Amino acid sequence: MAADPFAKPADHPEFPAQKVGVLLTNLGTPDAPEPGAVKRYLKQFLSDRRVVEIPPIAWQPILRGIILNTRPKKSAAAYREVWTDEGSPLAAITKHQAEKLQQRLGDGVLVDWAMRYGNPSIPSTLDRLWKRGARRIVFAPLYPQYCAATTASSMDALSDWLGERRWQPAIRTLPPYHDNPLYIEALVADLKRQLSALDFEPQRLLLSFHGMPERTLHLGDPYHCHCVKTARLVGERLDVETDIAFQSRFGRAKWLEPATDTVLKHYPTKGVTKVAIAAPGFSADCLETIEELGIRGREDFEEAGGTDFARLDCLNDGDEGMKMLEALVRNELHGWTNKGTE
Repeated sequence: MAADPFAKPADHPEFPAQKVGVLLTNLGTPDAPEPGAVKRYLKQFLSDRRVVEIPPIAWQPILRGIILNTRPKKSAAAYREVWTDEGSPLAAITKHQAEKLQQRLGDGVLVDWAMRYGNPSIPSTLDRLWKRGARRIVFAPLYPQYCAATTASSMDALSDWLGERRWQPAIRTLPPYHDNPLYIEALVADLKRQLSALDFEPQRLLLSFHGMPERTLHLGDPYHCHCVKTARLVGERLDVETDIAFQSRFGRAKWLEPATDTVLKHYPTKGVTKVAIAAPGFSADCLETIEELGIRGREDFEEAGGTDFARLDCLNDGDEGMKMLEALVRNELHGWTNKGTE
């Protein structure tokens, strides 16, 4: 009797059942608040051509000869001020966001999380999703405002991983959501809740976004425009006067203005002594929000004569933020699973 030509060979590899995956990604963090770990993180981060657009032949000697020999110790000290029992706040919160999103979406979808720089890396997490059967993946960089240094860099990491695969999964990507009503509504509701819980009434709410060199705006990056629109849409719906500023300047190039530290120092000279500050461009609290704004920002403000200061939390894994994230992801899942928006 002839052998069945359609029979599976005995040595045929076994594959898991095909599933849909969701990968949440954020910027990154060192593995520990120690100079060695920070140095490894900064080397990877500051070697990304999307982050530092200076030609490597000019930049790498500066990075390796100066920055990586001086900055890690200072940055490690800052990280120690915000480190938790679960590690860095950014990693811990992103992990919780993934866990809560998994609960909301159910077992029919695989949810995981990764960091663009540091661990868990995007390639290693994509490998893990693939091994678990994810053949359709929603790739979700958690940056509301599009920026080449963040969103595009994450897409580069995805593309690099895809470029090494013979069998590729189908991919959908979460677009920027800076003016999405779901995002604006979540921000407004969460900020109102936090503002109402303060023991003082702020004269101003300062919305601080991560800075970028001004040249990126002139080169066509929409980041500045996205930040301004987010701030306007949020400010229009709050009962407190709202300003916008940009933080985390680095190097000698001109950066987007006004600078957060400058605004905070100038407020008391204008009679503004009671301030709340929020960072709507960050999906999770991190070094830049907790240490730079909450600690250094407070110092700048109070040394200039300010009397009342409050740093408001990011959306993090709170109810408003998770409701928004679930809705955004369900929209991208549409047609791939009955969990998608109908």
